[in-house]
Amino acid sequence: MAGGKLTARQKMINLMYLIFIAMLALNMSKEVLSAFGLMNEKLTASNLSATERNITFMEGLAEKVEEQPEKYKPLQAKAKKISELANGLNDYIGEVKSDMIATVEDPTQYEVMDKGDFLDERWFGPNGPKQEGKDFLDKLAGFKDGVKEVLGETYPEIISGVEKDFATEKIENKDGIKVDWLDYHYKGFPMVASLTKLTQLQADVKKTESEVLSAMLQGQLTSEVSLSNYEAIVVADKSAFFSGEKFAGKIVLGKKDKTLKAHKVIVNGEELPAESMQEGQTILDFPAGNVGEQDIIGEFQFKEGDSIIKIPIESSYSVIPLPNSAVISADKMNVVYRGVSNPMTISIPGVASVSAKAPGLKASGKSGKYLMNVTTLKAREVKIQVSGKLPNGKVVSDSKKFRVKDIPRPVGTVRGEDSAVKMQRSALNVSSIGAILPDFDFDIKLKVSGFKFKVPGQPTVRVSGSRLNSQAKATLKKAKRGETVQVFDIEAKLASNSSYRLKKVSPIIVELTN
Repeated sequence: MAGGKLTARQKMINLMYLIFIAMLALNMSKEVLSAFGLMNEKLTASNLSATERNITFMEGLAEKVEEQPEKYKPLQAKAKKISELANGLNDYIGEVKSDMIATVEDPTQYEVMDKGDFLDERWFGPNGPKQEGKDFLDKLAGFKDGVKEVLGETYPEIISGVEKDFATEKIENKDGIKVDWLDYHYKGFPMVASLTKLTQLQADVKKTESEVLSAMLQGQLTSEVSLSNYEAIVVADKSAFFSGEKFAGKIVLGKKDKTLKAHKVIVNGEELPAESMQEGQTILDFPAGNVGEQDIIGEFQFKEGDSIIKIPIESSYSVIPLPNSAVISADKMNVVYRGVSNPMTISIPGVASVSAKAPGLKASGKSGKYLMNVTTLKAREVKIQVSGKLPNGKVVSDSKKFRVKDIPRPVGTVRGEDSAVKMQRSALNVSSIGAILPDFDFDIKLKVSGFKFKVPGQPTVRVSGSRLNSQAKATLKKAKRGETVQVFDIEAKLASNSSYRLKKVSPIIVELTN
């Protein structure tokens, strides 16, 4: 423009044109610097809002942990690790920015932040990055790797974003040459541009923290509502049914959650101990109670925020007699005896109390226990009728016949021995005469009130009581060695029921040994 062939006037015009261009360039540079500064302000404000959101999230998570520690404590542990990583990198970048701004008199005058000397001298040397520059790169890599370690393979989209936002590999410039990431972004740039880029990195940190925390909570909620966590549960209208009844109940979906733990569980007026609440379920362990319908009444209590949510417990079950023996009946052995109180056990499975009726039958005090006395009954059979009310209100009844028999024929004894006995004369003199019921199911005591005594060749002697009288002893002296004497027509009665007439007592044959 200032060639020698130009006139002075043209030279002046050209010079003024160059000055005008320079002035335009100067104004544009100031506008660009101000634009970077305004962008930095907006990013800083956005970062403050993100920080508040993340703090609020952690506080809310802490409340959830207090309410349901088993469910939310593992989630809180991961969230804390992410927050520690984010806060560590954010604080480090903040220190770099503070050192940078400290070199400027008025940090709000972005037009004067047109030099790049601060980072150029702090991070770069003649042979590549200085130690401070390497520390900056290590901080970025540590944050990226730490987030990936916490997340594992759970959230691939977030991990992909973190790898992209915090990548520090070489970058190809406009000339097609690959240069170091640190050089490409920060070497030779105006201070305000580098400041804005660092603030943008802080925004990426906050964004990553927010995304991870939200994704983990959303993943927890999604897992909780997933149908794979439910199972079909059959709930019967009652816990016991009788043959011939229709089954009545419903099928509901119950959620399986081993981490769920109630704040308090009350059943039938008693608070269950903490060890009863295991892996999302409450273990019930208490005596079943008496035979019949039993209720289970109570409530679950869960903490939710500042409130206690109560869920009622209403159920019932049936208690039936313990099946500790088989029911085996010998039809020919259904017998009751006259003269004794026959013990009976009468019940209907699943019925708490029954009504039993028959001649001579009465309750003995204990549930299901009876005594039956048929001494005065002339019939040869007796029928016991039983009825009871089932839990559903239906009345059931049944009956059974028993044969009525007399007590078997007693057997006479001397010195406790029956039938044919060998003994000395002197022993017989002092021995008592008795009667027994061998192999009889009842332990019955018989009382002898008299008998007849016969020695061969001598008149029969009638004796009162259970021992030989003087006349019988005198007759015994006349018996010879080896002879047999007889004790017969023994009169015996039941010790507990003197009105009952026993059958005739079998006699005793005694062989004298001297």
